[in-house]
Amino acid sequence: MSDDEAVRVRRGVYARSARETGFLIAQLPVAIAGFVLFVLVPALGVPLLVLVIGLAVIAGLLGALNGLGEFTRGRLRRLGYHLEQGSRPTPAVKSTWVRRSFRRLQHGQSWMDWLRALLDFPLAIATFAIAVSWWVASAGSVLFWIWGRFLPDDSEGLAWLIGLDGLVPDWAIHLVVGVLGLLAAPWVVRGLIAAHVGLERFALLASRPAKLRSRIDDLTASRAAVVDSEAHALRRIERDLHDGPQQRLVRTTMDVQTALRRIDAGDAEAAREHLQSALEQVESGLGELRTLSRGIAPPVLADRGLAAAIGSLAGQSPIRVQADVAIPADRRLALARETAAYFVVSEALANAGKHSGASLVQVHVDETASGALRVRVSDDGRGGAHLGKGHGLVGLVDRLQGVDGTLEVISPEGGGTTLHAVIPASTP
Repeated sequence: MSDDEAVRVRRGVYARSARETGFLIAQLPVAIAGFVLFVLVPALGVPLLVLVIGLAVIAGLLGALNGLGEFTRGRLRRLGYHLEQGSRPTPAVKSTWVRRSFRRLQHGQSWMDWLRALLDFPLAIATFAIAVSWWVASAGSVLFWIWGRFLPDDSEGLAWLIGLDGLVPDWAIHLVVGVLGLLAAPWVVRGLIAAHVGLERFALLASRPAKLRSRIDDLTASRAAVVDSEAHALRRIERDLHDGPQQRLVRTTMDVQTALRRIDAGDAEAAREHLQSALEQVESGLGELRTLSRGIAPPVLADRGLAAAIGSLAGQSPIRVQADVAIPADRRLALARETAAYFVVSEALANAGKHSGASLVQVHVDETASGALRVRVSDDGRGGAHLGKGHGLVGLVDRLQGVDGTLEVISPEGGGTTLHAVIPASTP
């Protein structure tokens, strides 16, 4: 490491230490406010429980304590420490003050922040005193050669305390102690901050059950959405097969049978007409089968991967498509992620071909640094697409929910349509 790099590293360490010291100093009044609220809960709120207003008083105090806890955790996050977001009370269906009060009283994180306020008060006093004393004492020792001369000559200094009186000047010992103190100060402050981080992580333990319940509810909802989406797709395919290709096959069979009878009767011209009709029915049936296949993952997706499958979709689209899949062809993703991404592109191209009036569709697929799969499909059509009921995009939302994915639609009138889907890396 060069000298310039070493200087920059030291400056960075002390700049961070200055910010962390600022946190410790500012945390003391926050902790005092929290302790006052902590005391008011039993001192003011509990006696008022004989009146209905006591519920609102306790709920308000708990809400303020919860806010102070989140405020402190937000300050620590800005310093670069990883802390989860605390849970919030479940909103009441009918938002009356009584219901809101009961929701707050049932909120475990608010009560944990009430306890946290009690623990934070002595911790903030101790860390404030240690941090300020350490910096002041270290800086004062370094500058002892300036202010030490104003001390009485018969005063006992550090040299006398450690048995070096007359051997080493007092100011030299103070200088060494001060320099060592300043060098150690960033790590002392880091340890004091770690105590606050530990307290906040302890306080956040109350949010985990609520987050687990929320996660279970989300997974239950996404599973139901996927089941409904698949059932709807199956019913659509069954209906379309019955009303389309199946009827055409019946008509083709009849035309071929009639043509054979005409050939036996020697009427070649009539037989030709029936065979021509049968050929038209076969071609129409093939077109309908291609349309139906959009709801079924194609073999090329399983055999050759997402890039090849999207290339196949682009080749079948009636609109010019520019596809950019920034994933190596030999790299395979989880099947659920590839299938979800494929259907996003498939549905987007189908909607663009039917409704947008676009002349160009651009498809871009890549991965974020965290491993999330991003799919972006944009066209230059008339816009106006939305996630309203009855539109094909609603089915995409349900399908993406099954893989914890999200869909964003940007489609101003006359400004084209952009679909942005994100499928997280945690998808199995």
